[in-house]
Amino acid sequence: MGMTLVQKILARKAGRRRVEAGEIVEAKVDVVMMHDLTAPMAIESFKHISDRVWDPKRIVMILDHQMPADSIDIAKDHAMMREFATEQGIENFFSEGVCHQVLPEKGFALPGFLIAGADSHTCTYGALGCFATGVGSTDMAAVLASGKLWFRVPETIKVELRGKLKRRVTPKDVILHIIGDIGVDGATYDAVEFVGKGVRDMSVGGRMTMCNMGVEMGAKTAVVPPDVKTRRYLRGRARMPFEEVRSDPDAEYKEERVYDLSGLEPQVACPHSVGNVRPVREIQNVEIDQAFLGSCTNGRVEDLAEAVRILKGKKIHPDVRMIVVPASRETYLQALKLGIIERLVDAGAIVGAPNCGACMGSYIGVLGPGEVCVSSSNRNFKGRMGSPEAEIYLASPATVAASALRGELTDPRDV
Repeated sequence: MGMTLVQKILARKAGRRRVEAGEIVEAKVDVVMMHDLTAPMAIESFKHISDRVWDPKRIVMILDHQMPADSIDIAKDHAMMREFATEQGIENFFSEGVCHQVLPEKGFALPGFLIAGADSHTCTYGALGCFATGVGSTDMAAVLASGKLWFRVPETIKVELRGKLKRRVTPKDVILHIIGDIGVDGATYDAVEFVGKGVRDMSVGGRMTMCNMGVEMGAKTAVVPPDVKTRRYLRGRARMPFEEVRSDPDAEYKEERVYDLSGLEPQVACPHSVGNVRPVREIQNVEIDQAFLGSCTNGRVEDLAEAVRILKGKKIHPDVRMIVVPASRETYLQALKLGIIERLVDAGAIVGAPNCGACMGSYIGVLGPGEVCVSSSNRNFKGRMGSPEAEIYLASPATVAASALRGELTDPRDV
C-alpha cells in the first residue's frame, strides 16, 4: 500500500521510510512563522527553555494583524518582536502584508516542506504542495528552540473536483460549497487533498483560497499536489532547494469525495457559521452596511480585479461602506500599475494599507450592533468583526462587489 502526499512529507521529516495514519512522530520543521498576535507569547515561552533559536534563517516573523500599531500595547509588542529578531539574528522580518500572502511571495512555502505557523490559517501554504499547519504559541516556542515538533499523522480525505467553473463562480464558492457539505467538523484533524481538473485549472491564488479554508472544516492541513503552475509561481521566489511530493496511486484514503463544478452557483455562508452555506440567489432582501474585500483568503490581485470588472464605471451604493485591503505590498503595487486601485477608489471604495484589515474586527471596519457585512474573509463567527449583534456573510470577491453595488446580498451574475 502506498502513501499519501502528507504521509510522505511526515515520513521524510521524521527520518522514516514509512508512517501510518494515527502514528505520532517527531518531525523536523523546515520553516516556522509567527505574527504580531502570536509571537509575543511564543517569545516569552521560548525564553524559559532556551537562549538561542535553532536556525534563524528558517524563522519568519510578520507584522500584519495590527500593523501599523493601533494602540500603545500593540506598539510594545511590535518593539518586542523587533528586539527579539535582532537579538537572535532573524533577518526574515516583514511588515508588508498578511502573513499567509507574504510568506509564499517571499519563497518560504515550498513543495515537500513541513511548515508550522502560529496561526490557524497556516494551511494556506498547502496550495504549493507542502504540509503546513497551525500550532499554538507554546508549541511554537518548542519549535523555535529545537526545530522539531510532534505530529499525529492525519488520515487524508481526497476531494476530486471535476468540470469547469462558470462565469463569476470562483474557488471561494467551491470551498464554501464543500464546507457546507462536509460540515465545520467533518474533517477534524484530517488532511484534505484537492485533486482533479477543477483544481488544476485554478490559479495558485485560487488554490490558496481553497487550502486557507481547510481549517474551517476542522482539517489539520489542506494540500494541492504541485504541478507546472506551482513551479511557475515559485520561479525566482524559492529561497531553498525543494523536492516535489505526490500521493502514490495506491495510497489509502479515509474517504473520497467528488464534486462537479459545472453546475455550481455563487455561494454564501450565512451567520453565524462557515458551514451555514446556501446559494446567494436563495437569499432575498438582506441589506448590507459594509462590504469587505481582502484578507488572507481573497486579497490578491485576481480578487481585486474581479471586483473591478463588476464595479467599473459604477458607484457603490450610498448606504454601503466598501473596504478594500490588498493582501500584500506586492499585491498593492501590481494593482496600482494595473489601474485597479484607481477604479476601486473611483467607485467609492476605501482602500487600506496591506494588512489583515477588517477580518478580525479590531483594527478597521469594526461592525456596530445590528450591522450586516458581506466579507471575502474566512470566518463569520458571532463577534468576529466587532459587535456580537452584527451579522457576517462570507462570499466571493465577485459577490462582495455586486452586493456593494446593489446595497444588498446579490448574485454577481445579475449585475
